[in-house]
Amino acid sequence: MYGIDLHNNKDRYFTIGDNKHHKFAFSPFKRKITLNEAEKSLLLTDSHENKLSSLLYDHGEAFASDKEPLVAIIGHEVDIIHNIERLYPPLLRRPAYPESPKLREALEINIKELLDLGVIRQVGNDEGVEINTQVIVAWHNVKSRMVGDFRDLNTYTVPEGYPITKIQIALTKISQEVYIATMDSLKGVHQSVVTQRARKYLRIIVHCGVYEYLMMPFGIKNAPSHFQRMKNEIFPEELSGGWLIIHIDDIIVCSKTWGEYMYRLSGVLTKVQSVNMKISSNKCNFGIKELKVLGNVSFLGFSGYYRQHIKDLSSIERPLHKLCDKDTVVEMTVDRFKAFESLRQALTTAPLLLMPEFKLPFKLYIDESGDGLGATLHQVHIVNNKAVEGPICVISRQIKPTQARYGASQME
Repeated sequence: MYGIDLHNNKDRYFTIGDNKHHKFAFSPFKRKITLNEAEKSLLLTDSHENKLSSLLYDHGEAFASDKEPLVAIIGHEVDIIHNIERLYPPLLRRPAYPESPKLREALEINIKELLDLGVIRQVGNDEGVEINTQVIVAWHNVKSRMVGDFRDLNTYTVPEGYPITKIQIALTKISQEVYIATMDSLKGVHQSVVTQRARKYLRIIVHCGVYEYLMMPFGIKNAPSHFQRMKNEIFPEELSGGWLIIHIDDIIVCSKTWGEYMYRLSGVLTKVQSVNMKISSNKCNFGIKELKVLGNVSFLGFSGYYRQHIKDLSSIERPLHKLCDKDTVVEMTVDRFKAFESLRQALTTAPLLLMPEFKLPFKLYIDESGDGLGATLHQVHIVNNKAVEGPICVISRQIKPTQARYGASQME
């Protein structure tokens, strides 16, 4: 796969190899995205670079920087539907959470940013405030994000239940593609406007006043489902064609040929512009070769993310999972240390998974032990004119206490 590196920071980055690439920069004055010279790319021809630069320049209105005010996506308003049998309390006023000097400073920075973007407005002293919600501050490295504590509201909200695209399915779809583009919606769900009726439920209180969300905030029960459904409704033909993938605020365009790639990318950006959607200008990646996927923070969560790659993962993790049990004394015993080392070794030496070929037959291997159940799905691929059998996916789980008494036939 060929590519240009557009985004490179300590959180997410994309590589194209050879350490030679072009970078894109955004000009907020021209509202155009331009291709700035870095080092000559050995992977794209000059013709490809010129055409891609021209295409992005022509669709500059689809992109925006982090500092520009947000514009609501056309034709999609967010409402909050309550359970008829459990209406949200009409009077639910709360005091602001206690704040340290560090949190106060972080909150003031976030409040100013959201005011400048048009995401929130300050509630006037003459307005009656019947409902408000406290806020919490989430930290990612040194950057803070303010999130409303909408847990009470969420318990009264009817779930939308719209399905979210699964990352594993998305990765399988693009496995055979040559050119890939990834785009990230600027500020995510903040591009969805909230109905006038629902705004009274989305008032937050901090030490410097009460504010009301005009755009969908993070932390609302149906925010991800709504954003997924909204984007799916904007791109129905592209999704049915199988070459467009949408995962909440991420958009992935893929193709096997350069001409088809440019045609599809142009069509997607045209639709983005037509509905006033904004793409984050510093999180765009076009024609990329390799994606780096973020893992989880905790060690067990991190290893669980690679569950499909590691055989008998549940049995390996079992001593460490016992540390999560209630009233367990946290102590690194010999068994737990061995489990940790085995898991670390498995994470660094796990076999590469083959991409499934659905026209070929599969082989299923199953096994059980006193601690867990496991299965491996294999397939035979032709590599260099030789039949090579390899794993497609690996699954495992720990057995329940009652299942430990099963016989061998029942366990299988």
